Amino acid sequence: MIKFFEYNWQVRDEWFEWCNQLTIKELLKERRGGVRNILYTLFHIIDVEYSWIRGIQGKEDIVFQFADYNTLEKVKSLSDKTRKEIAEFIKANLGDLKEQLVSVSWDEDKYTFDDILHHIIAHEIHHIGQLSVWARELELSPVPANFIGREFTRGFINENE
Repeated sequence: MIKFFEYNWQVRDEWFEWCNQLTIKELLKERRGGVRNILYTLFHIIDVEYSWIRGIQGKEDIVFQFADYNTLEKVKSLSDKTRKEIAEFIKANLGDLKEQLVSVSWDEDKYTFDDILHHIIAHEIHHIGQLSVWARELELSPVPANFIGREFTRGFINENE
């Protein structure tokens, strides 16, 4: 499971780099399908990930406002900030809580910790696919989505510590 979080974070960082070639106007341009635009999609991925992790922890949801994160630099900073907290939590709790039932404020149902982690991973992969479609519509090469061949050595989560 940790490898998939690392994969998503590595690919997300590559999308942030990819976005540097676009103007803010292009990043905010309304697009067909997906979630509004490129920048909002990245923001949405981070917001959902953080909300679910806080839900697992029994913490109150922090609702981020896109208006406060309307530049690539601000969204990247939010990603870095939330990732650090998420990585520490996952590293410390992954094995112990897998079957624990979790309730969150925005949903009536209960889910296992493990199901929520799978949902977070799948959610990001889904939206990264949409970014890839938009990249091709712009006649640009998308970030490679391959899992095989990647090295996970950026230190997001070090299992050996």
